[in-house]
Parts: sequence; C-alpha cells; structure tokens
Amino acid sequence: MTEVAARPARRYQLRRLTVGDEAVLRGMNAMFGKAFNEPDTYTEAPPDDAYIAALLSKEHVIAMAAFEGTEVVGGLVAYELDKFERARREIYVYDLAVAEAHRREGIAQSLIKRLGELAASRNAWVIYVQADHGDAPAIALYQKLGPREEVMHFDIWMRERVSE
Repeated sequence: MTEVAARPARRYQLRRLTVGDEAVLRGMNAMFGKAFNEPDTYTEAPPDDAYIAALLSKEHVIAMAAFEGTEVVGGLVAYELDKFERARREIYVYDLAVAEAHRREGIAQSLIKRLGELAASRNAWVIYVQADHGDAPAIALYQKLGPREEVMHFDIWMRERVSE
C-alpha cells in the first residue's frame, strides 16, 4: 500500500458578511459560479453595490464566507423565515459551496455549524436545505447532519423565460 502524505492543515476564518463586504460577496458569487459550473448565473448581471449593501443589511439574509487569507474559499447564503403556524423560525440554506481545491476539509460543515449557532440564538426551529439528484457529495454531507425528506420542488415563473 502506498502512503500519501496528508495535506498540511489549513486555517480558515469564517465571517458573516455585512454592509461594506460588497466586494467579498462578489468574490463569493464568482466562487459559487465555478463550484456549481454556472458562472453566468452568478456573475453575468451582478447587482450594483447599493443593492448588495441593502441586502447585506437585512437581518433575515445571512451570507457567510470562509476565507483562507483574503481569498473566499467557501460560502453560504441562507434566509430566515418567520412562521405563521407557531412562534418560531426556519432557516433555508439557498447556496452552499466550497472551492474545489478546498473541499473535504470541513469548510461546509463549519459554515453549517456557524449557521446553527446563529439559528439557535434566534430561536430557529430547523435549518433546511435541498440537494439535487446526483449531487452525491452534497447528499452525503446533509445526510450526516439530519434526516432526509422526499419533497418536490417547483419553479413558478413570474414571466416567460427567454430560451437560452
């Protein structure tokens, strides 16, 4: 059996993004585009700094980045939803990705753990996330963290989509 030297342990910093982090969010979007193989979706028509600053100022919008030095190597975007049926909240993870060179180093779990700390401090009932069929790494990660539910997802467009 051939031994492979383990990569040296890397140090990452996690931080919730706030107003003033507009450039960081742009970097995170570029990383999402590469990680999801959808660069146009995340970088083709970026909103201006005022829009991003307004978004980052909203308490229910949660954007967190993982940094190695100044480079964004992971990110998470989630939304806090107030419920009607009970006095509680749920947190929906909309995007979660780690740059390919930094995967399998615990960054995604660290981001979710930090989100869990924030969720607990805000009396959230649950954090939920969806994964696409065939995305084995995401499914494996989420199965370690909580039970799987079989649901269907529908996109109800508010206007006709232009064929791509």
